[in-house]
Amino acid sequence: MNPLSSHAPQGELITLGGGCFWCTEAVFERVRGVLSVESGYCNGHSPAPSYEQVCGGQTGHAEVVRLRFDPEQVSLRELLEVFFAVHDPTTLNRQGADVGTQYRSGIYFHSPAQEAIAREVLAEAQTAHGGRVVTELLPERNYHRAEDYHQHYYARNPEQGYCVFVVAAKVDKFLATFRRLARDPEQS
Repeated sequence: MNPLSSHAPQGELITLGGGCFWCTEAVFERVRGVLSVESGYCNGHSPAPSYEQVCGGQTGHAEVVRLRFDPEQVSLRELLEVFFAVHDPTTLNRQGADVGTQYRSGIYFHSPAQEAIAREVLAEAQTAHGGRVVTELLPERNYHRAEDYHQHYYARNPEQGYCVFVVAAKVDKFLATFRRLARDPEQS
């Protein structure tokens, strides 16, 4: 990847919840300018939740990916356009067969500037989806990294059933719709 400029020495962070983090992670790992993707949990009330606790619905956390990106290579607006294209922002607490509050759609910003851009893109998504978008827009709070076995799950388990039937379809949709934003395959 290209070195970061002096304007963004370590890149910028944004946190997104688009259902199962395995799907969201697999897509954003393929986006040019995304420097790192980490699966985790945020905006719940437990200080250090486990996957089992989050799935049990008791912690209030959403499954999320925390992206570090170089805004000179990919803008926040572009990342949010990908986000809205690869998940269904109109289903409350659900993505396909994955049901529960942990699968809610959310944009968890890290600055007022990010909030402003996210509000614009969210308004455009509302128009495009006839006002049915349920994506929450909040500051990121109480983030906790997911267990190691969740990190880079699709890359490590491409033959696993969920990956074959669910994750791969989202990756394919990204590549078909946003080829211009896809990183060089040799960098993936």
